[in-house]
Amino acid sequence: MDQELSEGQARFAGYVATLGRGPGKSRALTREEARDAFSLVLSDAVHPAQLGAFLMLLRYRGEDPDEITGLVEAARASVAGAGEHAVGRVDLDWPSYGAGRTRGAPWFLLSALAVSQAGFRVLMHGTNAFSGAISVGDALAGLGQAVSTDAAGVGDALDRRGFAYWPVDCFAPGVDRLLDMRRLFGLRSPVNTVARLLDPGNAAASVDGVFHPAYIALHLGVAERLQRRSLLVIKGGGGEAERPATKATAAHVWRHDTGRSELLLPALASPSEPRGADTVAGLVRVWRGEDEQHAAVQTVIGTITLALLALEPGIEAAAADRRAGEIWSARRPI
Repeated sequence: MDQELSEGQARFAGYVATLGRGPGKSRALTREEARDAFSLVLSDAVHPAQLGAFLMLLRYRGEDPDEITGLVEAARASVAGAGEHAVGRVDLDWPSYGAGRTRGAPWFLLSALAVSQAGFRVLMHGTNAFSGAISVGDALAGLGQAVSTDAAGVGDALDRRGFAYWPVDCFAPGVDRLLDMRRLFGLRSPVNTVARLLDPGNAAASVDGVFHPAYIALHLGVAERLQRRSLLVIKGGGGEAERPATKATAAHVWRHDTGRSELLLPALASPSEPRGADTVAGLVRVWRGEDEQHAAVQTVIGTITLALLALEPGIEAAAADRRAGEIWSARRPI
């Protein structure tokens, strides 16, 4: 490389070196270093080779809570038109970035819509670009709903129906481009974790799903460092915040006033019960009450429970399950 490094590239080289010096010499970045490094990335101030090395070194070393917190802070600072001042009050943040092979239809979307009809303002955001299953956008289209492409549209959707879906490429295109680098690497990068924790509406509470249990403590640790008000995390199908109806689920919670806790939620359906068609038409039939496949309905109701546990401090799991059933029964046509 004959050309002289720019100021940003020279500064960023130090961060790559810190991560990659080798056994006994390398270390994780501090929160402040990670924030500065990712700010350089998102402002296109680094060389493409530096970026690839940076992302894969972060992955290889393992994701560190301080490091991820700094990355999230930089990503949030780069988001234009987000926050409560731009979209209005958000009660529940619902990231959807699942890409696992085990992910079926987005039954959790029906849960989020039912929660919004119960009077809560729900902002779902994400991308399902790396999933072979039905995307949230396609499922919404089948239900006659549109995605929101800017802050004004999000605010309007929240005001009119209490629910909005905001694709990440519309509010954080830089983050979306980094997510898309998975095609080059053949591997996810820590940006996947960052995206889940973006909380573009500064919500009062969040529900989140992870694919690997090891990420649960990481997500809670970042929420703690950022002093998020409430975050509930589960190991969900395909990495989504969706409670599997046929097995017990551990729900891990962070609250700024009480710290961390864990709840064991029971199975709601037998593994032998039919789940329901993993198609857009199947989702629509379940919402309309035209198909009462028990496992599918219990998945939706159980996921409503997750939202209530995140939203309402002090509510017990059994009471949340009962109320979730009432919310589902009271849903209205879209």
